[in-house]
Amino acid sequence: MSEKRQGRRSAQDAQKTRYHILKIAAELFCELGYERVSLRSISEKAGVSHSLIRHHFGSKEKIWHSISDGLHLYMEHYLRRVIDEIPSATPANVKLYHFTMRLLAHGLVIKQPIQLIADAVRQEDALFDYFIDTSDELEHIIESFADQYNQQYPDNPIKIWEVKWQMIMYTHSAASLTPFLKETWRDENADLDQCLLNHWQLFNELMIHKYQIADKFVLNPKSVHELVYDVAYSWEQQCAKMREENSPH
Repeated sequence: MSEKRQGRRSAQDAQKTRYHILKIAAELFCELGYERVSLRSISEKAGVSHSLIRHHFGSKEKIWHSISDGLHLYMEHYLRRVIDEIPSATPANVKLYHFTMRLLAHGLVIKQPIQLIADAVRQEDALFDYFIDTSDELEHIIESFADQYNQQYPDNPIKIWEVKWQMIMYTHSAASLTPFLKETWRDENADLDQCLLNHWQLFNELMIHKYQIADKFVLNPKSVHELVYDVAYSWEQQCAKMREENSPH
């Protein structure tokens, strides 16, 4: 085997290792919270040595930073897909409504982002500040939709931060209070998917009224999964690759 090919394989192996560590660490952070997770617990569950984790990431905080970076990249990628699927000629109120409801559906199905954000709030300010400081692109995308809406509906302007806060509440409550979610529709013998749909519909009714959506534009899925796009994008793999590109050679 040539030295060049061997070096390439070695880099690929290192990237796979970083990917595996990030995936396991994210699962543990979501399950236990940042404070209760140690490098040792990550190494034990990942089946790699403590020293190898330190070699690739240095510290638990840097692992969290890598996960945060990866999730931001994924969410930017996903938001662009949602935006691309909305025809440009769509009325501003319908555009904002579809964007909001698809984003909520995604948050109900893909729970890791809201779980990690909520955990960051509970931890030291540095973690939350890091997450907020890397959100510029997302904010720009969301605010551009609100600006279009407010230009077309000046008599009924919206504050996008209020809508964002409502989305956070509905997304986080479903992820963190799942037993209460199931209890709410216990009399209907609803499974978790049906409960998530019922929960989504509560928010849907609010947004239909808020955005003054005509019946022909109202979303009425049979499952929240119908509204989630498969973007074939692994934030863990992308983040492992970034880590390699940013590491000193």
